[in-house]
Amino acid sequence: MTTNVAGLSAPKHIGLVAHDHKKVDLTEWARFNRDLLAAHTLYATGTTGSMLERELDIPVEKLKSGPLGGDQQLGAMIAEGDIDFLVFFWDPLEPLPHEPDVKALLRIAVVWNIPVACNRATADFLISSPLMGSEYQRHLPDYDGYLRRRENKGSRGNREGRASREGREATPPTRSDSVVPLRPRRQPLIAPDDGTAGSQ
Repeated sequence: MTTNVAGLSAPKHIGLVAHDHKKVDLTEWARFNRDLLAAHTLYATGTTGSMLERELDIPVEKLKSGPLGGDQQLGAMIAEGDIDFLVFFWDPLEPLPHEPDVKALLRIAVVWNIPVACNRATADFLISSPLMGSEYQRHLPDYDGYLRRRENKGSRGNREGRASREGREATPPTRSDSVVPLRPRRQPLIAPDDGTAGSQ
């Protein structure tokens, strides 16, 4: 698969997400890196955004809560090229009622090849990278070619299916598959009348 190149600007657009038991971790990490984060545009879901804005005293654009669609909002922003870097502190030890949304968000981040930090160690490495303060050219697979192949495959399958149905409809049924011939009925056996019937 061929690749395209898309640029990430020097001031990054950073998405910040944390599940309930990870909000303290994200808040502490953000407080420690406040000066670095202040140079970028921040987005966060639900109460996480309010907590970060209060703790950091810098603007945070707040989306809906994760279970109410905030994860999907972030995923759509990633697909549109509006999020450059995702910090997602998810809880691996707790069952999540909106787990499909969580998986979808992580998947879309991989699809569009943006950096993702799911714990404090990774977030520390990424936020301190010199690439955070400079432009970066990320490589994207050629999804246009992928979509064209799927469309062509779907069109070919539809044509083949339609031709198969039309062929079946145009073929008249034969005697063997429409009428089952009946076996001739056997005649009852009648004893010959030799004049002895009823004699003693």
